[in-house]
Amino acid sequence: MPQQQKTASPLVSSTRFLAVGSLLGLIVLGLAWELYLAPLRVNGSWWALKVLPLCLPLAGLLKNRMYTYRWVSLLVWLYFAEGVVRASSDRPPGSWLALAEVALCLALFTACALHVRLRLKGQA
Repeated sequence: MPQQQKTASPLVSSTRFLAVGSLLGLIVLGLAWELYLAPLRVNGSWWALKVLPLCLPLAGLLKNRMYTYRWVSLLVWLYFAEGVVRASSDRPPGSWLALAEVALCLALFTACALHVRLRLKGQA
C-alpha cells in the first residue's frame, strides 16, 4: 500500500520559508559583515567563522526535520546577544549591521516557534 503524503498548510509552508530565508540571511550577513562591510580588522577577520554553526542546521530545515527547528530556536539566541551587544558598542555601519542581525534572529526564532507549534497541532 502506498503511503499518503500530507501536504503542508500554507501557514506551515510560510513559516518554513521564513525560517530558511532568515537563516540564509544570517549566514550571508555574517560573512559580508566580517569580510567586507565592517570587519573588526582591515582586510577581513577570522570572526567570519562565526557563521559555521549556522550552516549545520540548514540541511535539517530544508528536509523539514522538527528536531532541527527546535534546537535552532535555541541557537539563534547566541547571535541575538551578539547583535544587541554590537549594536550598542560598535559605530556605524557596524551598529546598523548588528540591528539587522537582531531583526533576522527575531524572525528566525518566530518562524521556528510557529512552525513547531503548528506542526504539533496537526496542521502539517
